[in-house]
Amino acid sequence: MNALQRILTPENLQFMLKGAGFSILVAVFALAGGSVLGLLSAMAKMGKHKIPKLIANVYVEVIRGTPMMLQILLLYLGGPVVTKALFHFVYTPNPILVGTIAVGINSGAYTTELFRSAIQSVDKGQWEAAQTIGLSHKQTLKEIILPQAFKRILPPYINEFIVLLKDSSLLASIGAVELLHSADVLGAKFYNYLVPLLCATVMYLIMTLTISYFARKLERRLAESD
Repeated sequence: MNALQRILTPENLQFMLKGAGFSILVAVFALAGGSVLGLLSAMAKMGKHKIPKLIANVYVEVIRGTPMMLQILLLYLGGPVVTKALFHFVYTPNPILVGTIAVGINSGAYTTELFRSAIQSVDKGQWEAAQTIGLSHKQTLKEIILPQAFKRILPPYINEFIVLLKDSSLLASIGAVELLHSADVLGAKFYNYLVPLLCATVMYLIMTLTISYFARKLERRLAESD
């Protein structure tokens, strides 16, 4: 039995597919959390209140100005230190949970600019028209501005999801068993890293190309509905 047959057994492939599933889950939840942070930060940056605007600006600049790997390690390794110092409580962080939070915080800084630019690209006359017919600021955002902004943000938003899917591989540094880490585990087990890494490469490509395909279809459908 050659190396390929020994490594790519149904059990090992299932192990890698499970890792791929965790990668997708990390990307989904990180994008969801990042979208909430991004929308709140975008509204704060466009608002008139100085303190929320300052907080949003500092958040975006700090996160975008530092590596994601550093942010993951700080949250994973620094979290227990902070809780012990402040609350005299020691806990063992869950790599998947902490990694997802860290990736989500990172994503929020980038989606902030996506939301801000998309909202600002909507014609100001529509804000004025909404005020004329008596809509509140929240109603205007919900019913008029955000639906239009969503169509404009969709391509870079899907691209952000693909980036997060690939960046989930950074969680291997804290022991999260996502796709790359599962390939590393198999490589160490069989003393052959090439085959598992090539298999992980194929899986990443399948996921990203599939997402891109459906994103293009959705983009065309939204364009036809205009």
